[in-house]
Amino acid sequence: MIGLSKKESNNPLLFMEKKAKLFQDSIAVGIKEEDGWNKFTFAQLEAFSKKIANYLIDLQIDSKDKVSILSESKPEWSVALFASVLAGAVTVPLDIKLTVYELTNILTDCNPKVLFTSKALYNIALELKNNVGSIEHIILVDNENNTTIPSIYNVQAKNKHNLKDRSLLETALIIYTSGTTGFAKGVQTTFGNILSQLESLELRYDLNQDDSFLSILPMNHLFELTVGLLAILNSGSSIYYSSSLNPKDLLEIMKAKNITYMIVVPAFLKLLKSSILNEVNKSGNITKISFNSAFMLAKCLPFRSVRKLLFKKIHDKFGGKFKAYISGGAPLDTAIADFFDTMGINIYQGYGMTETSPVISVNSPGKNKLGSVGKPIDGVRVKVDKNGEICVKGPNIMKGYYNRPDLTTEIFDKEGWLRTGDIGRFDEDGYLYVTGRIKNLIVLSGGKKVHPEEVEIELERSNIFKEACVLGIKKKNNNEEVCAVIVPNEELIEKYSDDKQLEAIIKKEVNALVKLLAAYKRPTKIYIKKEELPKTSTRKVKRRELVGSILPLKYFSDY
Repeated sequence: MIGLSKKESNNPLLFMEKKAKLFQDSIAVGIKEEDGWNKFTFAQLEAFSKKIANYLIDLQIDSKDKVSILSESKPEWSVALFASVLAGAVTVPLDIKLTVYELTNILTDCNPKVLFTSKALYNIALELKNNVGSIEHIILVDNENNTTIPSIYNVQAKNKHNLKDRSLLETALIIYTSGTTGFAKGVQTTFGNILSQLESLELRYDLNQDDSFLSILPMNHLFELTVGLLAILNSGSSIYYSSSLNPKDLLEIMKAKNITYMIVVPAFLKLLKSSILNEVNKSGNITKISFNSAFMLAKCLPFRSVRKLLFKKIHDKFGGKFKAYISGGAPLDTAIADFFDTMGINIYQGYGMTETSPVISVNSPGKNKLGSVGKPIDGVRVKVDKNGEICVKGPNIMKGYYNRPDLTTEIFDKEGWLRTGDIGRFDEDGYLYVTGRIKNLIVLSGGKKVHPEEVEIELERSNIFKEACVLGIKKKNNNEEVCAVIVPNEELIEKYSDDKQLEAIIKKEVNALVKLLAAYKRPTKIYIKKEELPKTSTRKVKRRELVGSILPLKYFSDY
């Protein structure tokens, strides 16, 4: 870690003081709001965090206590996090998209004493306080004029305390998994886990004060928290948030703040690709022909700098300084990565899970192979066992599931390797490829096995499908068959108001897309859904919920 020895780095107080001295007046975090920019320098972030940490200690927060954060991404989120760390507490970030019922279940499991929240979520926080007996204090992270409501802007510590040293073995965070299976588990991430990630990522990416990141992912997700916040602050780079996710607003920030990187999920890149192509198509035949010609030419050019010149207008819209997207959280379609790469925009795909803090492997400058998730980061050992499952060992492995030693035991094999549940392979150069998920595996009546992700990759190539998900649906004889759930794009729905016509077009498209796959892998049923598929906060499809929603309904099409 920049400027810190390993002996010092386990003390967050020394870490923050060192960063504040190194980067002082450089912007650490900022957000575009209606009345302008709200920004904290590194020195301001340190001072603000210490102030609130002293206030938390006044509230008798100690190492046995939990502090939860329920807020949109903003600079004050970091203040709440670092204050919790310096006060000696365990921090529990919360997903703002969960229902009160789901949040109540999580908070009842971890029993926090303090709940930081935003003005927009204050009423939900009050409801949670009524539901969860352990919550004694609600503190706003906004600048609230009403002084009767405690806010990080209006509270004052009565005393100045000695802020807490933390051991590498201590739990820093409890991150509740998104629950694609419907069951949330609290992953205990230690300071040692986080430190190992920062050290490894620092070796992969040569970031400095000239770099700036635009953050659009939720802070409760460990991918954003570790990579999108802590690793960036560790390098002295700046992080900017947006109150709006409107593409126009994001592009304005990219230009204004010379954004060089964004950390994203594949769903964002798919949407961005569609947006670029739609704009090209709406700009007239000359623009369309010009773009397609440049695209075909760029595919033949080995030099990225020349490819960037061919698409200078697009690069200028990104601000002109943009270097790369770092993608994680879900599999990235190689066709999408190739689309941006052809235009001279780097995509560095990575792989990880909450239980591994989270990064296991990642592509990086000079070591980037499209379709792969890169090479394992330094210090992390990865193997593919005889069943094809990816297994991991290293300093990034979680302490365990909170209050669930039984589940902790289940995820490790007899030799102590963490079983990811993902299927993968290594190529001859040591790059890792994730090819499927064991739990998603579809087993057909004849014993054939289908990885739904393989079929989804083909379906997602369609320009008329907004979303596609492949599921194994059990028949009466308990055998599974391959079912494709298709969400058409808005243009197709508007064009074909008659369901039978819509079905015919979609069926024809599916047949064309999967014709290169073995016959047994092709969907035998198609279900057309006009609403967005149910997802977690990181845009992963909730497959179990989706199966439950379509099983009672009649399918549009049998093959």
